[in-house]
Amino acid sequence: MDTPIDRAEHEEFKRRMEDEHKRINHRLTDLEETVRQIGELTTSVHSLAQSVEQLVKSQNRQESRLEELENRDGDTWRKVKWYLLTLAIGAVFGLLVAQIGL
Repeated sequence: MDTPIDRAEHEEFKRRMEDEHKRINHRLTDLEETVRQIGELTTSVHSLAQSVEQLVKSQNRQESRLEELENRDGDTWRKVKWYLLTLAIGAVFGLLVAQIGL
């Protein structure tokens, strides 16, 4: 271990270390880009989730409005039927009273 190395061995070691550093730096650059892309993707997913949440709220409001409109026609029809039934009962009662002579 105490044997000194010559200049050529030192230069070869230096070249290999520089090559290794370049390789590691390139990998770090790639990893930094990947982390940046993941951050952008996270932001996009968060934005998409908020948009979907707003869409669901809007859809729920429209659903309740549609249900109200559908029920309005049904309520009107039930009222008309009730009025017709009341009219028919009143007419029958009126005829009975007229027949009895009260």
